[in-house]
Amino acid sequence: MSSPTPSNAPTPTRSRGVPSVRRRLAALVYESVILFGIVFVAGYLFSTLTQQRNGLTHHNALAVWVALVVGVYFVWCWTHGGQTLPMRTWRLRVITANGEPLGLVRAMARYALAWLWFLPPLALHPLLHLSVPATLGATAAWFAFWVVAARLDRARQFPHDRLCGTRIVAVDAKAADQPA
Repeated sequence: MSSPTPSNAPTPTRSRGVPSVRRRLAALVYESVILFGIVFVAGYLFSTLTQQRNGLTHHNALAVWVALVVGVYFVWCWTHGGQTLPMRTWRLRVITANGEPLGLVRAMARYALAWLWFLPPLALHPLLHLSVPATLGATAAWFAFWVVAARLDRARQFPHDRLCGTRIVAVDAKAADQPA
């Protein structure tokens, strides 16, 4: 016969609800620090293997290489526990809209759609021959639009999460240390 669980026992639920946009942006700032190291190592590896002596040599191939390396980092983390290191620190997890862990295809779709944070305004630079300050201003305005879109969303999800059928949830401290 099993004994009833006491009322102060931890609940089996892993998610605590929708985290604030501010909390997710803080995780994004931390993520940028991690990405700096990943991009640095990927760039160093690329330049060493291709014997690149000039930053403009093979710059398109370098951009594709870095995007692939960063994609592998995110997709692997999201499919193996639903968290990157900053997400674990801020107790966030990415799951499907149904509450299940992400599969490979959905994680790759989320990574591709996350580029919508930056690519639209950056595409204006060569298309409209904008100056660097104008491009940075357009990028900042687009970033602000993306954040406002999340604030206006009833579930407080960013547009790329809404488009690919994923969501970010807050997890309690004990569940943050365990894979989904």
